[in-house]
Amino acid sequence: MNIRQIMKQAQQMQERMQRELAELAVEASVGGGMVTVKMSGHKQLLAVSIDPEVLDPKDPSMVQDLVLSAVNEAARKVDEAMQAKMGAFGAGLPGMV
Repeated sequence: MNIRQIMKQAQQMQERMQRELAELAVEASVGGGMVTVKMSGHKQLLAVSIDPEVLDPKDPSMVQDLVLSAVNEAARKVDEAMQAKMGAFGAGLPGMV
């Protein structure tokens, strides 16, 4: 296989990866489901759900901490999904086993 074919195959895999990331959505819940967030593969926050029982006007820091934790967990899940996909794509390239 020549270098042009390898480069073309790598470009096609990169384009496919971008399409898959655009379609990817992960969800993360914390606090026993008190806060749930949904995030795209491009790490854009798509949705936030907060259990009304968590909303205490006297203690907003608890909700803030839960949202922060949920967003960080969702970002971690996106990273894991990307790593898994990159591994699968790399296995498809010659010499990348």
